[in-house]
Formats: sequence, C-alpha cells, structure tokens
Amino acid sequence: MISSTPRNVVHIDLDTFFVSVERLSNPKLIGKPVLVGGTGSRGVVASCSYEARKFGIHSAMPMRMAKQLCPQAIQVRGDMESYSKYSDMVTQIIAEEVPVYEKTSIDEFYMDLTGMERFFGCYKLATEVRQKITRETGLPISFALSANKTVSKVGTGEAKPNGQKQIEFGTEKSFLAPLSVKKIPMVGEKTYQLLRSMGVQHIHTLQQMPVELMEKVLGENGIVIWKKANGIDNSPVEPYSERKSISSEQTFDTDTTDVRQLRTFLLSMTEKLAYQLRSENKLTGCVTVKLRYSDFNTYSMQARIPYTTLDHLLMEKVKELFDKLYQKRMLVRLVGVRFSHLIQGSYQFTLFDNTQKNVLLYAAMDRMRNRFGTDAVQRAVTLETKLREFNPFKGIKK
Repeated sequence: MISSTPRNVVHIDLDTFFVSVERLSNPKLIGKPVLVGGTGSRGVVASCSYEARKFGIHSAMPMRMAKQLCPQAIQVRGDMESYSKYSDMVTQIIAEEVPVYEKTSIDEFYMDLTGMERFFGCYKLATEVRQKITRETGLPISFALSANKTVSKVGTGEAKPNGQKQIEFGTEKSFLAPLSVKKIPMVGEKTYQLLRSMGVQHIHTLQQMPVELMEKVLGENGIVIWKKANGIDNSPVEPYSERKSISSEQTFDTDTTDVRQLRTFLLSMTEKLAYQLRSENKLTGCVTVKLRYSDFNTYSMQARIPYTTLDHLLMEKVKELFDKLYQKRMLVRLVGVRFSHLIQGSYQFTLFDNTQKNVLLYAAMDRMRNRFGTDAVQRAVTLETKLREFNPFKGIKK
C-alpha cells in the first residue's frame, strides 16, 4: 500500500532541451523539424524536436536514417558548452527556490517539497519555479507533482509538451492504469516485448497480476516494476551536491621534472576515471589538475567543461590545465586529476560531436574492461605508466 503520509515530489524535465537551446539562438528553427547530432554521414541523433518525432525519429538513431525519414529536417551539430551553461542556470534557479532537489541529468530534476504545503502550497510553488525558469532562461519546461518519483516522472511525460500536471494523493493507480506499460521507468524495449507476449499492454493489466508471477518472470526487477505499476515508490529525492567528485593521485618515489612522464601519468589517470564515469552512468562538468612540488607546496587549477565522459575530450582539458599550471619547472612529488560537478546521465549526451564509429569503439573498449579489467585496453600514450610499474629503476609507486 501507499504510505498514509504523502510526500510531495515534483519531476521536472526541460522539453527537447538541446533543440530548445538551439532555438534560443536561432528563432528560425521554431516550428521546424530539427535534429541535433553528428553532422557526418555516420553521426547519431542526440536530440530531436517534436516536429521531427512525428516522422518516427528518436534519439540515438543514426543520422542517416533520420534524414531518410524526414528529408526536410534541419540538422544542427550542437554545442555542449551552451547546453551546460543553460543547465547550470536552471540548476541555480531550482537551488534558490526549493529546500531539496536532485539533478538526475543535464535536463532532468526532482524536487521534494514535502512540508512546504503548510506555507505555500506545493503545486503553486512548483508552478512558480517553472514560470521563473521559463522567464529567466526562455526554455520550455514540463513538470508533474505526485506522492513519489515514479508517478511524477510518468506524469511529466503526460504533461508534455510545455505543460504541468498534478496527480492527487490516492489516485496514483487510476492515473497509471490506462497508460502503456512502456511508460513505466525501467521498462525498456526487451521487457516491453516480453510483457506484450504475456498479453500485457496497459498498466491496468500489470496492476492485476500477482507480484509472484512478475518475480518468477523477471526476478527482482519484476517486483520493482510491479510496485511502480501500482504507484508504489519510496525512493528518496537524493540531495544534489556540486561537491560530488571522483579523483586519482600518483605519488613518485623519486621527484621528477620529466614533463613527458608527468603528462603520461595524468592522461592514464584521466582515461581510468573516464571509464569509471561511464560505468557509473555519470557525466562530469568540471576538471581539476593538481601538482605537489618537492617542497610540499601544492597547486591546482580547474575548469568548467560541457558535461562529458569521453576520454579524448577530458584528456585535452587535462593537458591544457597542466601546461598552464606547471610553470615553476621544479621537481614534482605528486600529480592528480579530479572530476567534479557530477550528474547522472548517459554519455549519449555528448555523442553529437562524434561519429557512430567512435561511439561503438568506446562501447567495445568498455566491454573489454568490464570483462578483463581496467588495464585490458589502454591508449598508446598511457602505456608508459604500465611499463614503468615493471621497471624497478624508475621508482614509481602505485
């Protein structure tokens, strides 16, 4: 059963975010079918407008196929730096207006307004936040308010485009019942086809099924899906913090001024941290490089970047920061790299500036690392760190 003490959880989604940002800088795109993604023949669609979706186009589709479905579509390469800037603007507005929020991707948020109903009225407050975001950024935005994250997320989908919705406490099941089971978070294409083969097309049918049957067919995931179908979700809104980060450091037994060696270790750490980001389905928006000299004085330099997890983009920024930071030409004792301002999200968000070939290459490299370990695949530029581990005269300490 659903808790007798209702929470007030809002799900916010920036409608066709990449396209909406592009339209701010080029109003001629308004009302037109727009594809944001790789401009090459093997590029991938990162985002598309509602006008393009009418032709069956969706994100992650090969750009060539999308152009075949809608030859008149306007193709835009995309600008992650601009998207990151607008995402940060929205984040700042939400942080100023609500007590607890969770940023789950570059364009998606949850807000927990529980308790605020005594002061403002949660739906009224959510409406004011939406209006402020639109007023200050020019972006269209949709939201839904309900007792939990699942129902609110589904509700936002029903409120789109550029709308808002409230699902009253106690009406969760009836709201979900007529919808397709594809609307349930966690139900991907394979699970959907399996449920269809069982005669389950609408959530109403799933609600009536014994939970034991769902567990037998789909294991633990079956139980979770059954609960979501019945409007049951006790997962909390996890407070978002810009301080979340991952990092790696390397201390040298023998202090060095070998710039090539310093760069090599920094790039090796960057490569492994990027893989960790992708494994955890996260993106980073800030890179920091750290140096500690032989006199133990420590310096660091950081830079905000468009959200990404891609090795070559992160390596380029790390090299740039190192070249700016390493000015003293003194002996170095330690080097380090940190990725911060992490958000949940697939690296699909950065695919528009890469070909489909590169996308497949990253996926293949990660599969090999998953199976054989993180050192199974390395770039040539980082192999030197591995070789030094086996050279006792180099004195490198892991």
